Amino acid sequence: MSPTLSTSLTLHEVDWSIVGPALIAGLLVLATHVPLGLQVLRKGIVFIDLAIAQIAGLGVIAADTLGWEPQGWAVQGAAVLAALAGAALLTWTEKRWPDIQEALIGALFVLASCVGILLLAGNPHGGEHLKDLLVGQILWVTPGQLWAVAGLSALVLAVWFGLGARLGRAGFYLLFALAVTASVQLVGVYLVFSSLIMPALAVRNAPPGRQLPLAWGAGALAYAGGLALSAMLDMPSGAVVVLMMALVCIALSGLVQKRLDTPGAAASLE
Repeated sequence: MSPTLSTSLTLHEVDWSIVGPALIAGLLVLATHVPLGLQVLRKGIVFIDLAIAQIAGLGVIAADTLGWEPQGWAVQGAAVLAALAGAALLTWTEKRWPDIQEALIGALFVLASCVGILLLAGNPHGGEHLKDLLVGQILWVTPGQLWAVAGLSALVLAVWFGLGARLGRAGFYLLFALAVTASVQLVGVYLVFSSLIMPALAVRNAPPGRQLPLAWGAGALAYAGGLALSAMLDMPSGAVVVLMMALVCIALSGLVQKRLDTPGAAASLE
């Protein structure tokens, strides 16, 4: 084995003082995104998460362009207002053109991405800001961020499980926008989308009563394994967790399907 290859495979000790808060951040994201993701999959509007996350990120970029303090309340407000405006727009488009809603969501994502790139074009750190927005900086979350997101997650879950279908179209989009705005600043656009869609896809054929716990469990396993592996290999955490999420969810989907294909096993899953 060459010296270069040997060095690249060196395993590092996992520092749980850093990985622990990152794992809590991932679990908070999963808490709201798993039930929302199941609903998104049922409604057939998969790319809404990417669009709303990108719009919230656009609010952050715009605030940064104006010179506002990073992580300050003004920046948070800009992100929330941008996401709520996007949610309101999507509520209107679904009412006006329901047959092309998915295409409109995709177009909105592309437009928000391009505006963000243009705003960052003159920023010498624009590439770094864009990378942080997409991949996130989950290893550097602060206790203040965790407490704020924990409070918002509790509110979102209380409203979601308390009102359910009574939320209506507008209520769903607004609740979704609030959840995504907080999450995208913790873990980045890619992990937000993965947390929303991959667990939901993995359990889509499971009995309804088992879907939530199975999806939450798969997501938690992916975050724990991905964060530990990224720390051991000294590789970007967001990208490693996304890949781990895909592997765990593919395995879970296969297990669910195998169980359903086994004679008499489907009934035992109920």
